[in-house]
Amino acid sequence: MKINKLYSVLSLLVLLSLVLAACAPATATATEAPAAMTEEPVATAAPTEVATEVPHTDRHGGWLDEIDYSVVASDSAISQVQAGAIDAYTYGIPSNQLDAIKSSGLGYQSYFGTAYSILMNPAPLKDTTKLNPFSDRKIREALNWLIDRNYVNQEIYGGGSLPKLFALATQLVDYTGVVDTARILEAKYAYNLDKAKQVISEEMTSMGATLGADGKWEFSGRPVTLIFLIRSDGDGTRKPMGDYVSNQLEAVGFTVDRQYKKSTEAAPIWQASDPTEGQWHMYTAGWGAAGLTRDEKNQFEQMYAPNSQQGVQPWLSNTAIDPELQKISDDLAQANFTTLEQRHDLMAKALELSLQDSLQVWVIDTKLYVVNKPNVLLTNDVGAGVESSPMNPFNMRYTDKEGGQLKIGTNDLFTQAWNTVGGSNYIWDVALMKNTAMGSDFAAAGGTVGDPFTGLAWNQRLASAEVTVQSGLPVTKSSDWVTLKTADTITVPADTWIDWDAKAQKFITVGEKYPNGLTAKVKSVVVYPSDLFTTVKWHDGSPISVADFIIPTIMLYDRAKPDSAIYDESAVPYTKLVQGYYKGFRITSTNPLTIENYSDLYYNDAELDVTTNWPNSAYGLAGENGWDLFAISNLAEAGGELAYSLDKSDANQVEETNWIGGPSLEILSKYLDQASSETYIPYAPTLEKYITADEANLRYANLKKWYSAHGHYWLGTGPYYLDKVFTTEKTAVLKGNPDFPDLSDRYAGFSTPKYADVQLDGPGQVKIGGEGTFDVTVTFNEQPYPQADVKQVKYLLYDATGALIASGEAQAVEDGHYQVTLTADITSKLQAGSNRLEVVVVPIPIAIPTFTSSDFVVVP
Repeated sequence: MKINKLYSVLSLLVLLSLVLAACAPATATATEAPAAMTEEPVATAAPTEVATEVPHTDRHGGWLDEIDYSVVASDSAISQVQAGAIDAYTYGIPSNQLDAIKSSGLGYQSYFGTAYSILMNPAPLKDTTKLNPFSDRKIREALNWLIDRNYVNQEIYGGGSLPKLFALATQLVDYTGVVDTARILEAKYAYNLDKAKQVISEEMTSMGATLGADGKWEFSGRPVTLIFLIRSDGDGTRKPMGDYVSNQLEAVGFTVDRQYKKSTEAAPIWQASDPTEGQWHMYTAGWGAAGLTRDEKNQFEQMYAPNSQQGVQPWLSNTAIDPELQKISDDLAQANFTTLEQRHDLMAKALELSLQDSLQVWVIDTKLYVVNKPNVLLTNDVGAGVESSPMNPFNMRYTDKEGGQLKIGTNDLFTQAWNTVGGSNYIWDVALMKNTAMGSDFAAAGGTVGDPFTGLAWNQRLASAEVTVQSGLPVTKSSDWVTLKTADTITVPADTWIDWDAKAQKFITVGEKYPNGLTAKVKSVVVYPSDLFTTVKWHDGSPISVADFIIPTIMLYDRAKPDSAIYDESAVPYTKLVQGYYKGFRITSTNPLTIENYSDLYYNDAELDVTTNWPNSAYGLAGENGWDLFAISNLAEAGGELAYSLDKSDANQVEETNWIGGPSLEILSKYLDQASSETYIPYAPTLEKYITADEANLRYANLKKWYSAHGHYWLGTGPYYLDKVFTTEKTAVLKGNPDFPDLSDRYAGFSTPKYADVQLDGPGQVKIGGEGTFDVTVTFNEQPYPQADVKQVKYLLYDATGALIASGEAQAVEDGHYQVTLTADITSKLQAGSNRLEVVVVPIPIAIPTFTSSDFVVVP
């Protein structure tokens, strides 16, 4: 399962009930899910109760001495934890095993953290005697009618997951904001086999295909065969889902070649093969959240557009994307709007257009369960699970002791090469990588750490942070660690670095590129502590340096320049995307390190507008990277022996740069010797100002010692370091970093998320043209939820046909009590029969809305 790169976040939450109850009493209760669900909503008593007491310690870094990772099959995870072979299984067990989990005696937590889609190859084929039906957008769109998502949920997931139609996380905040449009589209694209068959027949005929006497589509005298890559590993649910979709496709005349493969077998085909060669047509894609997000405006560009940061062939080949969808996706991703109303309208239109494009057809938001021994504490990200939790590396521990060895099982390891430029972003790999980093998260800039309950960010390493936004932009703040200001005009200083000259190996300034001046919508200024360069060290003992903060941006620009020695064509679309909104940065002081950033991209929360230039990946991948490792990797790529990206390594027939295993290690070691002997400074015209010969010698010497001791080149500054890695055996050993600057208990207070429990009561019968009042009770731990902690209580009214009749805001009565009044004007639009009122409560302390609904009878 891949996770989205760079702010990509599919935080999958809160059960959506699409099946209406028939004339039941007008009372519904919801916690995380509507009343139809009976299982516990979020967490067992084991991890939650223990976490209410905040431990204190003098220990630095992680709570554990050692973490051992290994690959464990999902169907044996419960028994292996019970037997003591592992202490926790963090990948997630599907909801169809809930009964077994409950009876296991183990601790567990639940989350909606994985989305499954059918990803399609959109490219016309080179061989004109063969047909790729999915090069036709209308056929891709028709798959939405072909798939009965409710059937998939009930039969494969035990009814415990969420039918899904959109790239947005179902029932998260952004979905809630456009729920009116979402509900209309969900009705339009509901399962309709006849509709799917009609559209497919019309389009296949127009493409020159014929329907044979046996009911199978043919082209050039041969059956139209769809190669379907169906994942057979993971939580075990993609295989039956793929078989179901295959059956549906066969029912409308296609021949399906079902190829069951593990992630490591499927990835090179769907990611790296030339789409025009037709080695695949469909893939059962899985998307995990990188962490809870409050802002998903970039999801449409990420999931459909050829300039997506995914940067692999299915997206690059989607060149026939509707220009309107492309523009709206870009406008959202780059925040080309000035009001929330404009943003709303763009999001609503993107929902509609994305279904028409359907590069991938979304099927399900799965509910997953993490299991662990009762004395093990794991910090769950409420929208993404343990493996994506930004706080878990700092908090996971035994509840009855400090230190110790924790054995963790996960679905897979080392699916792709590890490097922070074009390497793995599979969630099981990311889970390990996050343990080694300072605390960056995809929803937060490096040097900060994401809140697992709200999706905001907490200050990790900064002395101060200040955000200035253009007057009138809808930006607010929730935390004291950031200062928010406004300005009518934000002028970008002339000496700001905005572009890169690959020949001269120097930054291009704003003054050089824009002599008439440049403005930005947001300015971020961060100041690091004066002791930064003495307290923060790489795992090999080298102090972090200013050059480490500069080189990720150089890499971003340099790889997209044809004059660069490491030019990679696949890097160009994303770099162009970034340069569409990013206005550059400048270092105004190195003691203390002070960095200004300018951009037209902004988020509604000032905490997420803080840009730190921490030495994380410029491509949104997990992990950290120092200038010395980039130096030897760049030399290897310039020498034609390695390539950061899978695309370039495949095109040039060289190894993908892998910092943890394989033939890369010997090649990197050769270039390390070269760099060391030359006291090599990468990008010297720029970085020689920040890297002395003594520092270069120290860094290379420490890197050599690290490799000699650990057998890999993966470094970080986080609470754990990667001690040993065995890519063939798929195991890894991490150890606690005693030199980490923070105490282990710094984030121990993150324990119980404040979910809103909601009850909806009202009359069981309402007259057409009469008035009906419904009471909404909102509580947490059976106590009224304070109004100050509730952002919104919204209602939606549906008539007997399921059509949306009205929506609006419930009126606050007192803490924990709201009312929805259906006036005579509203009820006069209803039809006799069973109608439905739906209520959405959006809390502030946790970024998960609660949905509940109630049916009532309307009479003349």
